[in-house]
Amino acid sequence: MKYSASEKFEIISLVEQSNLSVRQTLLQLGMRKSTFYHWLKRYQSEGIDGLEDQKPRPRLVWNKLPEDQKAAMIRLALDKPELSPRELAVTYIDEQSSFVSESTVYRLLKAHDLITSPTYILIQAKDKFQHPTTRVNEMWQTDFTYFKITGWGWYYLSTVLDDGSRFIIAWRLCATMNARDVSDTLDDALRFTGLDRIKVKHKPRLLSDNGASYISSELAHYLENQNMSHTRGKPFHPQTQGKIERWHRSLKNQILLENYYFPGELEDRIRQFIDYYNHERYHESLNNLTPADVFYGRGHSILNEREKIKHRTLALRRHLFYANKSINPLSMS
Repeated sequence: MKYSASEKFEIISLVEQSNLSVRQTLLQLGMRKSTFYHWLKRYQSEGIDGLEDQKPRPRLVWNKLPEDQKAAMIRLALDKPELSPRELAVTYIDEQSSFVSESTVYRLLKAHDLITSPTYILIQAKDKFQHPTTRVNEMWQTDFTYFKITGWGWYYLSTVLDDGSRFIIAWRLCATMNARDVSDTLDDALRFTGLDRIKVKHKPRLLSDNGASYISSELAHYLENQNMSHTRGKPFHPQTQGKIERWHRSLKNQILLENYYFPGELEDRIRQFIDYYNHERYHESLNNLTPADVFYGRGHSILNEREKIKHRTLALRRHLFYANKSINPLSMS
């Protein structure tokens, strides 16, 4: 219940003139002692004017994004409208060496009406493989997906993806989906990683579905000659190959926005997206690193640098806040 200044003054007078003790009088009035003594202290120092309800003061926040950085973030969002608030935050940290949280970016974009509803929903990759990988080139996932080229018919993309880093190691646009297409793509992957030349204790384990090209004896002989083991997912359970299924969906969300009339056109567009996917696209499941960061072993140093940037940025904001406001940090506690 709110009281006016005059009502507070009457209560103070009533308590002072009561024959009962303060505690008993307040008990009769149903009022807390802390409230009464707070009013009394304000009355003694400022008179009846001190009993007026005080307007709430805006809370001073030291960890606030400066105006110039807000403007820079808006420019970045307008330059790269395809990025989510999470991706924009990480991009800003890496490019500007200054920390900003995902939630701050989201609120800023929302305030400027720059948050749009997604036009598609990405499938969720399986949270954890039964035997999760612990290093790159420990297991490769492979699969086909298909595209229609106007006047040419269906073409099939064969991909080899590193399970640990999600890096696209090799790919081929094929006219068929046979075992030779798979082995040719694996040859490309082995050449790219150098595993066709150097001796290693364990070559990557291959994970695929149960398509005809993957259960063929031709591929089995190839893998045996390459000293590679083969794991196939459960039938009717595509989540086992969740990472490459997710890759297909991400690819098609972009590739299928256009029509293609020659295989070369489609290959060029796929190549562009793979370069973006490997080297620019931040993956939430990789701690907002790119697949290339993890594949080439620079992820740990990048995460350490981001943590240092965060501490430096927060320390600078705190210092500037107290310096500009001339506030003693100890008096704020």
